[in-house]
Formats: sequence, C-alpha cells, structure tokens
Amino acid sequence: MANMSMNKTPMPTLEPTVRNKNFEEVCTGYTPEMAVKEANRCLNCKNMPCVGGCPVNVHIPEFIEKIKNGDFLSAYDIIKQTNALPAVCGRVCPQESQCEGKCVRGIKGESVAIGRLERFAADFFMENGKPKTPDITKNGKKVAVIGAGPSGLTCAGDLAKLGYEVTIFEAFHTAGGVLTYGIPEFRLPKSIVKKEIENLEKSGVKIMTDMVIGKILTVDEIIEMGYSAVFIGSGAGLPMFMGIEGEGSVGVYSANEFLTRINLMKAYIEDYDTPIKRSDSVAVVGGGNVAMDAARCAKRLGAENVYIIYRRGEEEMPARKEEIEHAKEEEIEFKLLCNPKRIISDESGKVVGVECIKMQLGEPDASGRRRPVEIENSEFIIDVDAVIMALGTTPNPLIRTTTNGIEANKRGCLIVDENMKTTKDGVYAGGDAVTGAATVILAMGAGKNAAKSIDEYLKNE
Repeated sequence: MANMSMNKTPMPTLEPTVRNKNFEEVCTGYTPEMAVKEANRCLNCKNMPCVGGCPVNVHIPEFIEKIKNGDFLSAYDIIKQTNALPAVCGRVCPQESQCEGKCVRGIKGESVAIGRLERFAADFFMENGKPKTPDITKNGKKVAVIGAGPSGLTCAGDLAKLGYEVTIFEAFHTAGGVLTYGIPEFRLPKSIVKKEIENLEKSGVKIMTDMVIGKILTVDEIIEMGYSAVFIGSGAGLPMFMGIEGEGSVGVYSANEFLTRINLMKAYIEDYDTPIKRSDSVAVVGGGNVAMDAARCAKRLGAENVYIIYRRGEEEMPARKEEIEHAKEEEIEFKLLCNPKRIISDESGKVVGVECIKMQLGEPDASGRRRPVEIENSEFIIDVDAVIMALGTTPNPLIRTTTNGIEANKRGCLIVDENMKTTKDGVYAGGDAVTGAATVILAMGAGKNAAKSIDEYLKNE
C-alpha cells in the first residue's frame, strides 16, 4: 500500500550524549518493517530521475520495488549489478545532492530515503545472504590497479567480471583507502569495509599491500611486468595548510594524520600503542565532512571543548547536512564567519590558543559562493591545546613524478580525456587523483567508467 507521508521514515540513532563518548555506529539502520514502510513512499516513476542522479546508475526503482515486496535479497542483487560497494554507499554517499536530490517526492516534501534503503538491503544480505562465486572465463590479459580505495576497488571489480586478471597495488598495510583511513568507525564500521573487500576478492581480484608505487615499483616497471593496462586510483592524500604563523607548533595536525591514526591505526582503542594527543580543547579548521569527522573524533577521545572554525556561514558549508546536525547534537561548537590568523604557542612550542578574525560575506567568487572578507579589528582568541587543519587535500606527486609521459594540471591532478585515459598510452586514472578530494561515489563512478574504457582499449589493441 502506498505511503504518501511527506516525511522520510526516521533513521534510528544512538543517544547523542552517549555516542559522543564511544566509536559505535551512530545510525543503527532500518528494521524490515521500517524499510518496507519507506519503500512504499516510492512512486516508481517511469522516467526514473533518481537513476540519472546516481554516478553509478543503480537501478533504484527496481530495488525499492523488491523491498516493497519483502524480497530483500533480490533488492541487493539489483544494486550489485552496478554498485560494487552498496553497504558503504548506503552510509556515506551524499544522496541528498544526487539520487535523492532528483526524487519527485522531494518536490513537496522529503525525498524517498534511497540511501537508507540501499544500506538496509546490503546489511540484510550480509546477515542473511550467501556470497555467490561468479563463473568468469579468464581472457588471459592482466591489468594493474594502483590504490585500493573506492575508485580502484570499483575498477578492479568490474574488470575482474570481464575476465581480466587484476592485481591491486595498495600503499598501506590494509585495503580500503579513505574508507579505511579517513571515515571514522562511527560512520562506517571497518567490518563493513572488510566484508565488501572480501566479496571483491572472491571475484578473483588480487590485492598486494605495502606497495608504494613510485618507490617499490614505478608505473613503467609494472607495465614491463606484463600488465596490458594500468589504472591509477591513488587518491588525494597530501594535506593542505594555511601558511599562518604558528602552524609548526606542537599540537597542530592535518586532519589526514589525525584520522589515519584513529581509523587505520586504532588510536581510539586504549590497548593500542598508536600515539595520539588526547586534548582538552580542540579547534578544527574547515567546513567539510572531514572537518566534521575530525571534530567528532576529538570529542570521542575526551576533549571537553571542540570548535569548528569556518570562514563562511552554515549555508555555505560543504559538509552533508546530516553530519552537521550530528556534530551539533554531539556538543560540537560552531564558530562560523571567522578565520584563524595565527596559532599561539607557549615557550616550549606547544599550542595554547588560536587567534581568529571575524568575517563577512562579500561578492560571489569563482566557485559561486560569496567570498569571505575580514572585518577589521575584530580579532579574538580561542583557548585550545590542539588545532586540526581540515582544508582539503591534493594528489601525492610521487606517482606522476616517477612515471614517464604522465601529465598533471597545476593542482597536481592527473590529466585524463573523456575515456579516463591519461597522457600515457595504456594508463588510465580516476577518482581523487584526477579530481582532487571529492566523494566516494564519484570516485566509484570514475572507476567504473575507466574499467569500461580499459576493456574497449584492450579489445581493440
């Protein structure tokens, strides 16, 4: 029976004052009854605008129809036709600006909770389904994938299905890329990532860890090893800083380092020996999802005061609305329309505060957002003992500087054509290595497109 409610079925969550002291997953997921109720809000539109809003073109009305009918395992099978990591995407995709942003129900109310339903189907399969070993005929050709993040995993999975022998070269000791080192446990449990990767390996993908390409092997050497094509999905792991006074003080981190220590190196677990500063007061500079993640992690590590410092207003924040709301619920304090001018340290070089200046919004800049302008003589000081810079990242130059014939733009991002091909024959690239820091699903879409192009290239070789 159709559910014409104007609002989504609420997602159950842990109590804010409880969850901000642990790393348990915040959103606990739909029950089967909730999923069926929400699925019945879908109008099953003939033109399917939601599918066009999905970077990997999940057959959304089809899988939701299966959930309506209680056939949850078939719903998962439909999602998996185009999405290699449904349990991940159901948790971290910015659905509000993609599939749900195109949903007809969103015109006069809230859109259908497509992401929550995708997560439900994936979680139901993990608990009740049996992974299928695909029957694949190998074609005798080898493809190398650099980076086991969302883009690399997707490209590898699609190529394996087509019969290629695929090897992923991953720099870290654990696969997953940003899914493992960047996104916190309370948003994306690492057990989920591990299961998704294990399912990929069952399709024949081989993953080699601790392989820093550009140091251990170069791209040219990989090609000489008999690989017919290479896909570079190495991400964007080089952090950005402001270049202000005091940025070299003890207690100043990049968000990348801070989150990697917590997520990949398990610093939040007491009996791990990973060193990390457990601060009393923390300032996080930035307004994206990474800033929210860093601030919420700092709170969970015991900080009494955690501040988000952002030079624009809340409307201009690039972070997901849900993440902003969760941060506020967890007692993160937002210092909006202000910007750090210098970091203050004591005689020993340790951070004791950050001096900020108030801002106001002026005319739009090149990005279309109103440019923040300083207000004269409005400086003020926030007492903190740690500062985390969450200002974005750029691709690490290691691969491009050790490979002949690969070109990059002035931001260090690899240059590719419409087929994801770099300026070097047989070498393709996608994800953050090409776009700079972006979303998981956009990286997956790039991996999928690159796999298609690599297949066409090798068939015509």
